[in-house]
Amino acid sequence: MTTYTQRRSAPAPYALFGGFLLLLAALFAVSYGAGYLAGPVAPDMRGVPHPDDEGSHDMGGMSGMGH
Repeated sequence: MTTYTQRRSAPAPYALFGGFLLLLAALFAVSYGAGYLAGPVAPDMRGVPHPDDEGSHDMGGMSGMGH
C-alpha cells in the first residue's frame, strides 16, 4: 500500500534558474555563430572605404557644425 505522503520533491528554484541561464547561453551561442557565419547585413558595415568617399562629407549650407 502506497501513501500519498511520499511526494516527489520539486526542483530547487536555483536549479531552475541555472537551467534557464544555460538555455539562454546556448541560444546566445547559436545565434552568435549564425550571425558570424552570415556576415554583415550591409556592405558598409565592414568599415572598408569606398572609392567615391572623398574625405569630408560637405552637406552644403550646414556651416558651423564643427566637422
